[in-house]
Amino acid sequence: MFYHSLDYEMKKQFGKKVYRLALDAGCTCPNRDGKCGFGGCIFCAEDSYAKSVLPVLEQIEAAKEKIKAKTKDNAYIAYFQSHTNTYGDINRIKGMFYEAINYPETVALSIGTRPDCIDDEWILVLKELNDIKPVWVELGLQTINDETAKLLNRGYNLDVFEKAYNKLKAAGISVIVHVIAGLPGENDEDVIKTVEYLTKLPYALDGIKIHNLNILKGTALASLYEKDKSIVKEYSMEEYLLLVVKLIKMLPKETVVHRITGDGPRNLLISPLWITDKKRVQNSFRKLINEQ
Repeated sequence: MFYHSLDYEMKKQFGKKVYRLALDAGCTCPNRDGKCGFGGCIFCAEDSYAKSVLPVLEQIEAAKEKIKAKTKDNAYIAYFQSHTNTYGDINRIKGMFYEAINYPETVALSIGTRPDCIDDEWILVLKELNDIKPVWVELGLQTINDETAKLLNRGYNLDVFEKAYNKLKAAGISVIVHVIAGLPGENDEDVIKTVEYLTKLPYALDGIKIHNLNILKGTALASLYEKDKSIVKEYSMEEYLLLVVKLIKMLPKETVVHRITGDGPRNLLISPLWITDKKRVQNSFRKLINEQ
């Protein structure tokens, strides 16, 4: 079965392997600082945020140093992942994005954010950046079920996601959507409904990240899990990969699959522990999808 992986897409676009460089804009989230809630999403580990961060160019060089043994192609995605990277002082954050995208070896800029933090001013900024090099906006939808979203402390409803998604797409910005399998109270059918919804949006879905729920120490989810482990569906590796293949089959061939599993920090991970064996997971996934 054809699998439209990120690696395939990057080689098609740029003719070489491309690596992500994880960068930090020092942002917080509106469901952490009280704008729409406190504590963040229940699966999100508490860490320092809205903190002083190194200049972007220093972060890039440090991130390159970590992966220098893996690549000689010098082609990178500048990836602002942590928290909500369109939330805060727009001029400060915009300046960081411009530095990252104008770095000679950057081929694309990827920005993780929330749909309730995309306004018209940010749309204009993102369009300007997209005129320089490709810009991807990553939206953490997780589920289309608003009741699950309340439990997650996500802080916005589905209609907020849809409005932001349509605005971004109308502006020519590529959008990558995050979906999580195994959320409290949800089963396979719930994840399937979420992906089905994404395939029927007015604008075609550019990319998807499929995660299995990671239970991390120190989170509100971990506290719930300690009281009642049945609150979540804990997939075996085999069960989860079968679901992922089913979800990928639902996607248009043009939709790029950026990720197939979560990647929680080993020192915080409670469950599922099998995700730490990345080579086994990837090999099992390739074997399974090649059999389809």
